[in-house]
Order: sequence, then structure tokens, then C-alpha cells
Amino acid sequence: MRFRVVIPARWASTRLPGKPLADIAGKPMVVRVAEAAAKSGAAEICIATDDQRVMQAVLAHGFDAIMTRTEHVSGTDRLAEVAKLRNWEDDAIVINVQGDEPLIDPALIASVAMELANDPEASIATVAHPLSDMAEFLNPNVVKVVVDEKGHALYFSRAPIPWPRDAFAVNQRDLPSGLPVRRHIGLYAYRTGFLRQYSQLSPAVLEQWESLEQLRALVNGFVIRVVDCPNAPAPGVDTPEDLDRVRHAFDHPAN
Repeated sequence: MRFRVVIPARWASTRLPGKPLADIAGKPMVVRVAEAAAKSGAAEICIATDDQRVMQAVLAHGFDAIMTRTEHVSGTDRLAEVAKLRNWEDDAIVINVQGDEPLIDPALIASVAMELANDPEASIATVAHPLSDMAEFLNPNVVKVVVDEKGHALYFSRAPIPWPRDAFAVNQRDLPSGLPVRRHIGLYAYRTGFLRQYSQLSPAVLEQWESLEQLRALVNGFVIRVVDCPNAPAPGVDTPEDLDRVRHAFDHPAN
């Protein structure tokens, strides 16, 4: 099964300017992400950036890169531009791997591509894992997703969903056993034809209120496949503390 990986890598970052080029064990972070993606079996890997410094660093390490516009509001919009520039066929599968996730599991990339390929109803596939911590359930920075019987997304929200009304009437300290709470992980697979359509859609009202771009697809009738993984993937790099943690992981790899 053939798929491509695009890694959006913007220079601007509020907490870590120039984050794509942050050094991790002697290589830029975005290159470490590309190396992980290369182990997934992807037929093609492309870093999409808006900065010549990132492009030059990527090319110097032997990976493909492409310059994209600076005004994109989301990684999905940037992927749509790459698909147009490269003239990829409508039925091609493209994986959006965030440029700040050097510890991403290559098998997870391959899995989400396979799930989309095997679900003709879906235009997108993404990832979730079970959530059991009450604090994370209530945390608006943790995005939750509920799915139907086919494993298709019904809704994504920063709110605590699904809400166990009767169980919480008795005990609101713990999540009840069996409650199907899923934490959404921002790894996406797309059909290229969907990306062409997405780039023409106006931002949705729910998308703007929740600040969740995937809601634009849902409210316009597109099907999103949710792939369950048993455990939380390794987190990405958003803060200097995250960067220190990732550097330590590369310096002291698990046996």
C-alpha cells in the first residue's frame, strides 16, 4: 500500500522560535522527524516549510523539501498546497506528520495510512487512545473524540465528552469504568482529493469556537476514521522543557 508523508515545518513559534532546526543529537529536529517517517514505509517524504533556513537544512541532510506560503492557518492547508504543487492524484494517501514529533512511532504512521486505505467511506483517518485520568478529561487542552459503531468520528471537542451523567451524580472524583473516553492525537491521513476540496471550504463556526480544524471536515459531511491505539504516543515538542526531554531520550535510548 503506497502512501506519502508531508511534514509541515514553520519557522515561527511563540515559545520556541526556529523550532524545526533545534538540535537533537547533532541533527535538526525536523530531520529527526523525517528519519522516523522514513521507517514507516512511506513511498515519499516531503518537508513543507515557509523558511529558506529550514529548506536548506533539510536538503543538506538528504531529504526532500518544498517552499510553501507563509499565511496558511493550519497544517492541512499547507498539505493542500503541497498536493497541488506536486500534482498528486486524487486517490493518493498523504500523512501529515507534525514537524515537532521526533519520537513518533513509524508503525503508527503506517497504521493510520492502512486504516484510511481500507475505509472507502472515509476521506481522513486520525488517531485516538483511551483516556482514564479525570484531570485530562476536564482539561480543555486535551481534545476528546466520540465515535460511532463504525469507528467514524461523531464529534471532537475540548469539552469533557462523553459526559457520564448518572455516574457523576454519585461520584465526580473518578471516571467510571467502561466510559469510552478517547483522547485525540493530531496525526492525520488524507486522500489528496479531499485536500483539494478542503482548501476551498470556509472555516466553520464550530471550528472557530473550538479551535479545531478537523471540525471543518465534519460539518461539511466528510467522514473521519478514528484509529485506536492502546497507549498515548510520545508527546511532541512545544516548550523548552519538552525539547530537553526529547534530547535526553535520544542521548539515552531505551534498550
